[in-house]
Amino acid sequence: MLDEVGRHIVVEGDTAYIRDPVFGIVRNRVHAEICKALLRTGDGSPVGPILSHVVQRQNRDGSWNEIHPDYDQPSALITSFVGDALLEANGRHPHDQQVRMARNFVLSQEKRPGFFLKSSRYTADHLNVDATCGAFLAHYGAAFDDEASLDAAARAARHVIEHQREGVYPYAVDRGNYPHLFDLPCIHYQGVTMYHLAAIDEVLGDDRIRGSLLEAARWLSAAQRSDGRFDWSGSGLPFASHLSGAYAFALASFGYVSRWDAGYRRHEELCLQQLKRNVRGLVLRWERASWTDIVPSVYTAARAASIGTYPLTHRAFRFGYGMYRQFARRRCADTAGTRTFDLVCGLLGIQASTVEPSNNYPDLFMTSEVLDCLSQSCVWRGRA
Repeated sequence: MLDEVGRHIVVEGDTAYIRDPVFGIVRNRVHAEICKALLRTGDGSPVGPILSHVVQRQNRDGSWNEIHPDYDQPSALITSFVGDALLEANGRHPHDQQVRMARNFVLSQEKRPGFFLKSSRYTADHLNVDATCGAFLAHYGAAFDDEASLDAAARAARHVIEHQREGVYPYAVDRGNYPHLFDLPCIHYQGVTMYHLAAIDEVLGDDRIRGSLLEAARWLSAAQRSDGRFDWSGSGLPFASHLSGAYAFALASFGYVSRWDAGYRRHEELCLQQLKRNVRGLVLRWERASWTDIVPSVYTAARAASIGTYPLTHRAFRFGYGMYRQFARRRCADTAGTRTFDLVCGLLGIQASTVEPSNNYPDLFMTSEVLDCLSQSCVWRGRA
C-alpha cells in the first residue's frame, strides 16, 4: 500500500504533497496519517518534504482545514491528526511552534468538559472527535510535560466513557446542527473511538479507560462473524456501513486490548484477513461483496434503518441509503461516479455530508486510515 501511495506523491522543490487520484484534492489528514505510517515502518525519506508542505497550510489560529470534495474549512479533528503527526516526527523534523499553535487551537475548541467541536459545519458532540482530540493532547502533554493538555485529555476520556452504554460509544450524543440526533451504535465509529481512546490510555494508564475499552471490545467482537466479516445490521449509520477502514480500526483496537485478554488476538487476525481481501493497490472504499448475496443485504439495510426513533420519512431515507450502498460496493471501478447520488440529493433537498459514488473504488483516504492503524498496531504489539 505504501508503494502505491508513493506513486501519488508530487514533489515540488523542497516540499511534497499527495494528490487524491480520484477526486484530485490534497487532504491534510491523508498527509498526517501517511507520514505516521512512513515513520513507523522506517521509510521516513518523504516525511520531511510532506510536512514542509503541511505546515505551510496551517491557519493563523493554529488550525488545519478538513479538505473534502464538497467543503474546505478549519477543524479541530484534522488539526489533531496533523498535530499528532508533527509530534511523531519531532525528533527528525521539529516543528515546535506549529505543534504548540495546534495544541492551543484544539484546547480552544473544548466547548464543554471533554466535548471538542469538530468544526463550524458539524456542531454535534461526536465521541470519536472527542477521543481524537484527547489523544493528540495526551501526546502533546507527555512530550512537553504540559499539565493543561494532560488534564484536557483526561476530560475527553472521561466524557467518552460517561456516554458509553452496554459497550457502545454512540456516534453523537447531542443533535448540534443535524436534523436528527444520531445517538446510534456504529461498527466503524466504535473502532475509531476505541483506537483513539487507547492512545489516551497509553499515556494516562487509567483503569477506567481500560475497563471501558474491554467493554467496547466485547460489543465489537460480538458484531464480528466467524469468517471475520462484520454484521452491519446492528450498525445504525448508513453512511459508515461496510467501510473497509472499519477492519483496520477494529484490528488495532483488538490488538491493544489483547494485552489484557489474549482472546482478542483471534479477532485481530480475522480483521487482517478481511483487509487483505479489500486491497487493490490502494484500499477499496467499501468491503467487497458478491451479487449472489444481494438478497440478504436487503435485510441488513432494513434492520440497520430501523435502529433509533425517527420519523417514517427519515427511516425510508436511511433504508434507501443503505440499499444504495449495497449496490455501490458490488460495482468496482477506478473512478468514482457521484452523479446519481448528487441528483437524488438535489431532488429530495438533502444536504449530504459524504460523497456517495455509485461504485466501489481504490480510495486514498481509506488507505491512509488503514496504514495509520496497521503501523500503530505494530508499535503497540512491540510494546505489549
